[in-house]
Amino acid sequence: MFASTVVVLVDQFVLGYRQPSKIMEMVWPATALYLGPAAVLSYTKWGRPQSRQWLDRHGKPPRASRHAPTTIQTYHCATHCTLGVIIATPVTYGVGIEMFGSTLWPEVVGDYVGAVAIGIAFRYSAEARAGGRRAWAAIRKFFRADLLTVSVFEFALLGWLALMHFHVFHETLRPGSPVFWLIIQVGLIIGFFAAWLPTLLLIRRGVKTELLGTPQ
Repeated sequence: MFASTVVVLVDQFVLGYRQPSKIMEMVWPATALYLGPAAVLSYTKWGRPQSRQWLDRHGKPPRASRHAPTTIQTYHCATHCTLGVIIATPVTYGVGIEMFGSTLWPEVVGDYVGAVAIGIAFRYSAEARAGGRRAWAAIRKFFRADLLTVSVFEFALLGWLALMHFHVFHETLRPGSPVFWLIIQVGLIIGFFAAWLPTLLLIRRGVKTELLGTPQ
C-alpha cells in the first residue's frame, strides 16, 4: 500500500500532474494507503486527467462514470478518517490512556475527534482559498455536508476494531505490530464502503454541492 501511495505522490509532485485542488493532492495519496492499486487505478482514470499538464497534452478529460462523483467524495471524507486514525492511534497508545479499563476507547474518541478536526480544517482551507478565512463558515459546512459520512465511516471502522480488539485478539494488539495496521487497513476499507451510500444520498439531495476533484 505504501508503494501505491508513492506512485501517486511521484505522479503529482515529480511528473507534474498537480491537482487543481490542493486538498485532492492529499486525498489521492491517503486513499492509496488503504485501497492500494485500486486507488492508483481510480487516480489514473479520474485524478490525473484533472491536472493542467494532462489537459494541455490531451485536451478535454475522458467522460467519467456516473458513480465517479460519489466515489471521489467518499474518498474525500474517508481521508479525514484515515488521517485521524494515523495521528490519534500512536498518540493514545503512546500516552497509555485507558477508559473503562481498555486502551481501545481512548482510540475511538481520538480517531473520531481527529477525523472531525481534519474535516473542518479541510473546509477551512477551501474557505481560505476562496478568499474568506471564515472558521465558523467552515464548521457549518462540515457539519451540514460531511459529518454524516464521517460518522458512518467511523462507526464502521471502530466497530470492526472493537470486534478484533475484544473478541479475536483479546486486547493483545498494539500499534507496534504489523497485524494491528493490517486490521486498521481492513477497517478503513469497510468504512469506505459503509460511507458510500450516505455520500450518494447527500449528493442527490443537494447537500453536498462542492464536489472537489470530481471530473467535469
